[in-house]
Amino acid sequence: MTGQEVIRFIKEEGIQVVDLKFVDLPGLWQHFSISAREFGEDAFTDGVGFDGSSIRGFQEINESDMLLMPDADATFVDPFTAVPTLSIICDVRDPVTGSLYSRDPRHIAKKAEAYLKSSGAAERAYFGPEAEFYILDSVRFDQSYNYGYYHLDSVEGFWNSGKEGENGEKNLGYKTRYKEGYFPVPPMDSLQDIRSEMMLTLEKLGVPVEVHHHEVGTAGQTEIDLRFDTLTKMADNLMKYKYVIKNVARRHGKTVTFMPKPIFQDNGSGMHVHQSLWSNGSNLFYHKGSYADLSETAIHYIGGILTHAPTLLAFCAPTTNSYRRLVPGYEAPINLMYSQRNRSACVRIPVYSRSEKAKRIEFRCPDPSANPYLALSAMLLAGLDGMERKLTPPSPVDKDLYDLSPEEKAKVKSTPGSLEEVLHALENDHQFLLKGGVFTEDLIETWIGYKHKKELEAVQLRPHPYEFALYFDI
Repeated sequence: MTGQEVIRFIKEEGIQVVDLKFVDLPGLWQHFSISAREFGEDAFTDGVGFDGSSIRGFQEINESDMLLMPDADATFVDPFTAVPTLSIICDVRDPVTGSLYSRDPRHIAKKAEAYLKSSGAAERAYFGPEAEFYILDSVRFDQSYNYGYYHLDSVEGFWNSGKEGENGEKNLGYKTRYKEGYFPVPPMDSLQDIRSEMMLTLEKLGVPVEVHHHEVGTAGQTEIDLRFDTLTKMADNLMKYKYVIKNVARRHGKTVTFMPKPIFQDNGSGMHVHQSLWSNGSNLFYHKGSYADLSETAIHYIGGILTHAPTLLAFCAPTTNSYRRLVPGYEAPINLMYSQRNRSACVRIPVYSRSEKAKRIEFRCPDPSANPYLALSAMLLAGLDGMERKLTPPSPVDKDLYDLSPEEKAKVKSTPGSLEEVLHALENDHQFLLKGGVFTEDLIETWIGYKHKKELEAVQLRPHPYEFALYFDI
């Protein structure tokens, strides 16, 4: 669409409010709204001003003025507002230099796609993330000087199997047993209709959905898979995905969390990312008859992903909670190797289909706490670095990696075990991210500083509830 076409649509469809959305550095949508009467075609050329100093990871207070540049090709009618509202995803521009903002995650995704084309390695990269989440009935959490706690609940939670009914309702059983949510039919799966509503709402917004189902965890763990798309479009779709899922859940009096590990001793929520490169209508990852029908290009791409995995996790698994998930067991992908079927390998090669169009790799370490614009861009650059340097990963392993002998296990490297470790890796290994000017030193320094001060140190300073069980009586 053009700006002129957007203005025409606003008039023809009776839109009353225009909502401008953009993403902050950690990865949450921000927004403000304008009366449709005040929104003109000049917004697409001149931008709309906002205070960048109030946005996480953006500007200091002495340089706060910034511009939002609405993207005419990234519009959708909001399905959750009472007043007819058109949402427009925006890029961020610096009003002084006139350039697109170096810390705008969406700008980084666009630069990554431009670099891919300029490199000659491929025409386009396709990504298909599978973001898991929990649908809960209630959540409470608080932390102060003298206490700290969280409490989650779900009607599906197996811990409620012996609970008395409340508010005149009976306990009818059918609670999902721990690690057995994949995937019984209703009434055990109580979320079928909500997931279907989420899927249909996404499709109304132009976001294609391939499948939805209950996931392994008790208490409403869920997965809705989006159809693959190019990098920036896929990141946009993931932002719509979170927006739709949270708001549909709220319609039903429920809440959603994309935290990687909200429930102790049950499965965490990952975001396995399928990816492939294409040129001239051909899949560059496909070579019939080789291991898992993978081309040499795909092997080197995997080599780049595994070589730079510790750095990638600073963007792909970027929270302290991420490393409650990336631990042995729970199907956690912690082994830095690839396999055509093994789900505990960091890179899996799906073999459901042997066709060229279906051939892709699946990086299983990421989780849905990631900023998709940054995470997908970083993965692409790591893979391209592997292709350029012809990096070769360790030989594939199709055994159960948890049952390897000590001698075999010693040869398998694992992912880092904390946010602190992956931020340190990012400090020491990020030259591949700077290629093509995609990431900048400023953005990387800002990311590391924000994560250290606002998240890592904040968690480290606070006593953990279980520490009282361990140490109160010493």
